[in-house]
Amino acid sequence: MALQLQLQLQLPASIGRVKSITCPPRARKATTFATLSQPRSDTVNWVEATSSFFDQDKRPIMLFDGVCNLCNGGVKFVRDNDRNKSIRYEALQSEAGKMLLRRSGRAPDDISSVVLVENNRSYIKSEAVLKIMEYIDLPFPQLAFLFNFMPLFVRDFVYDNVANNRYTVFGRSESCEI
Repeated sequence: MALQLQLQLQLPASIGRVKSITCPPRARKATTFATLSQPRSDTVNWVEATSSFFDQDKRPIMLFDGVCNLCNGGVKFVRDNDRNKSIRYEALQSEAGKMLLRRSGRAPDDISSVVLVENNRSYIKSEAVLKIMEYIDLPFPQLAFLFNFMPLFVRDFVYDNVANNRYTVFGRSESCEI
């Protein structure tokens, strides 16, 4: 129990500062299908367990697939267009990423979607992308506003098709990089 507490206190300091981490090896698949995680009954406990992530730094945390070249490119793009440093970043495969996934009601090994975790809410798939666009520089907040008029099922259909083919089209790296 004391080890878990110590881990929780150390993780928030690392969020957004990790340059590279080693991810556990996974079996390679030709196609990865995006899956929906069912909300978990223990989500409230995970909110409490990860509340220290937002104690001193209220910025949202963008969770991304650390071995996906498209996702790493997306993080670099967001960083380049976020002059105010409004967003923190964490790989889904990291311990903090897994904890934040559980907080968001998703399985800790679910790497099918980018997730944006705010202090009181989480966004997934196309909603996460649009919310991230709201945090970065012009003209992206305006584009996010326009894309919000597109029905969610259409946005998520496009998102899922890109997510399902991201390794095939963009490849993957052997270690998590940001």
